[in-house]
Amino acid sequence: MSLNQPRLKDMDAGGVSLQILSHGPLDATLEACRLANDELAEACKARPSRLAGFAMLPMTHPEEAADELERCVKEHKFPGALINNHLTDGAFYDDPKFWPVFARAEKLDVPIYFHPTFAADEWMPKYKGNYSNQAAVSMSIAGWGWHSETALHMLKLWASGLFDKHPKLKVIIGHMGEMLPFQLDRIFPMSKRWAPDMKRDLKTVWDENFWITTSGMFSLAPLACLIKMVRMERILYSVDYPFAENETGLKFIEEVEKSKMVSEQDLEAICYKNAEKLLGVKVQQ
Repeated sequence: MSLNQPRLKDMDAGGVSLQILSHGPLDATLEACRLANDELAEACKARPSRLAGFAMLPMTHPEEAADELERCVKEHKFPGALINNHLTDGAFYDDPKFWPVFARAEKLDVPIYFHPTFAADEWMPKYKGNYSNQAAVSMSIAGWGWHSETALHMLKLWASGLFDKHPKLKVIIGHMGEMLPFQLDRIFPMSKRWAPDMKRDLKTVWDENFWITTSGMFSLAPLACLIKMVRMERILYSVDYPFAENETGLKFIEEVEKSKMVSEQDLEAICYKNAEKLLGVKVQQ
């Protein structure tokens, strides 16, 4: 996507003052990540009041990924990183071999955004059935799998003890919480049996380690659930551009305002103040 005038014009049309950019889903080498991050950094430096960037990390090599995260934070002033929800082979990050990345993020005090990605090849048969392949593929991505698989991953990370080992780790997930808010009142009591020796229970981790973005989910019903299950200061407005349109996001914010679901102060927090605090960025009024 363009990083020049067409993007800025689109941002202006949707009332977006500052956009956090990230790269598409793939398992990239360190060299590819460095090139992509350096290119992104140049674009952000050219328009520091309009653009900021999340680092792309080579998660197949966790130590290299941790070092690249630190380089991007210190050299490029990136406010965090965005990683795929799992590797292309289906590996989730509850395996401690991936934890150097999270240790470094905790040390640097920057968040990691877990973004859904395409289902591993071995998972696709469970989506197929007595319907078209197009339907199966859609179910495996935005129609269901992206969200359910990310939700599962977050539970796996907690059950693995990651948040006991790294209690200050900051995690962002999108799409109104990737199905989790609707299920949490059922999951919280059940999770106490999963790891009875865990120092920090799932509700504590949810309240203290997670931030949730709207990310292309522009309807009031999931937002109503979200604001019941998440502290207001942990909700972040996100468009999911270019997969969703900035102007559609603006209409959603206007709808939220008219609905009186949240106060004017809380709506400002959702729109930009929470992001300013979490990411260390400043939105130009």
